[in-house]
Amino acid sequence: MSAGKLGLGTAAAIVVANMIGTGIFGSSGFQAHDLHDGPTMLVAWLVGGLLALAGATAYGELGAMMPRAGGEYVYLRQAYHPAVGAMSGWVSLFAGFSAPIATAALLFGKYVGVVWPALAGETAAQLVGVGLILAMMSLHAFDTVIGGRVQAAFTLGKVLLIAGFIGAGLLFGEGDWEQLSPRHGGLENVLSERFAMSLYWVMVAYAGWNAAAYIASDLEQPQKTLPRSLLLGTVVVMVLYLLLNVTFLYAMSPEMLAGRDDGSGPIAEVGAATAGALFGAKVGDTIAAVIALALVSSVSAMVMAGPRVYASMAEDGALPGVLAKRTSRGVPANAVFTQGVLACAFVLVGDLKSLVNYIGFTLSIFAALAVAAVIVLRVKRPDAPRPYRASLYPIAPILFVAVSAWAAYVQIRWNPMNALYGGVTIAAGLVVYLLTPARPRAVAD
Repeated sequence: MSAGKLGLGTAAAIVVANMIGTGIFGSSGFQAHDLHDGPTMLVAWLVGGLLALAGATAYGELGAMMPRAGGEYVYLRQAYHPAVGAMSGWVSLFAGFSAPIATAALLFGKYVGVVWPALAGETAAQLVGVGLILAMMSLHAFDTVIGGRVQAAFTLGKVLLIAGFIGAGLLFGEGDWEQLSPRHGGLENVLSERFAMSLYWVMVAYAGWNAAAYIASDLEQPQKTLPRSLLLGTVVVMVLYLLLNVTFLYAMSPEMLAGRDDGSGPIAEVGAATAGALFGAKVGDTIAAVIALALVSSVSAMVMAGPRVYASMAEDGALPGVLAKRTSRGVPANAVFTQGVLACAFVLVGDLKSLVNYIGFTLSIFAALAVAAVIVLRVKRPDAPRPYRASLYPIAPILFVAVSAWAAYVQIRWNPMNALYGGVTIAAGLVVYLLTPARPRAVAD
């Protein structure tokens, strides 16, 4: 391995860590609230996984063509216009990384409150979340390779702990397979708007399948490592998500997940609640501690990946040049701290459900544009070197774009304010691009 570069294992670990976080440990209750049907919930997780694979194979082609850190920013400026790339980078700063870091950190605080009741409550969760963000900032502002190795260790531990929870829950837990039987319309829900909203939650949980694209220039042989890491990480997470949701539904019925007895709404700490149902309260607290550690890995991965996007943009003049400055160890430290400050602000002013809604709608737009860029660039640049080609082209990218558009349409109908916040974020990115004196006017990647 070249000095200072990350290999396949670390890159795949970053993908896995970015994906496994708030979505799987916090959104199944909201999904159950929309559907109230176990089999349909599992179909949504399967469809979401297949869509993530379709997206990963598309990003694999784009990343192998343009092995530069930045993700959508790099791809969209090539396929459409530098302004579109700049807006996607701006969205990454807010909805792509800072807000997801905040949701994972906030959920971490909630799980810590389950384990230590003295730290229960919204304010305590916020303070614990901010502390976690500051700790991860300090780690990843120091060294890329050391941070990557720590991240790989975090992720391996998370995967093993989740696999252990699944195995123990299904083999020894006090559950009921009848809770996975069809109810409330069964699989007829698949074509409903409620399924689209459920799929929206699932797609938020799968967000992160593109994580390795953001650190492409830090990878060993990125033309090979990038597509392989995207696909490997996504497959691992898809299997874990399906089995984990089977375990959740074995432990608690959709009705139980969808609403607390006190009327406060869907269960957010799904992992802790289902562990308590399977093994009793004491073991449930232990599992909550394990999940809290898993969320540390998620925050760590996003703190590591995001700043590479902003540094890449700053190098092109699309963001202030100070964000491009790197330490002697190659870390864009100013970008790390900028992202961390924004994430802390999100923790202090946002609530979990609103943050997840904002993230999902905003990111889905640019993910769909990036996947569509595979088709656009096949037309615009048919002779460009493509060390890796997207599988099932053009069916997979077309389905990804179509389903993303459907979910976004339903989100606009059901939650127009979140769509408005997303639109304002995108518009602000365009304004910043237009007002930046040194903005890139030509594509030169």
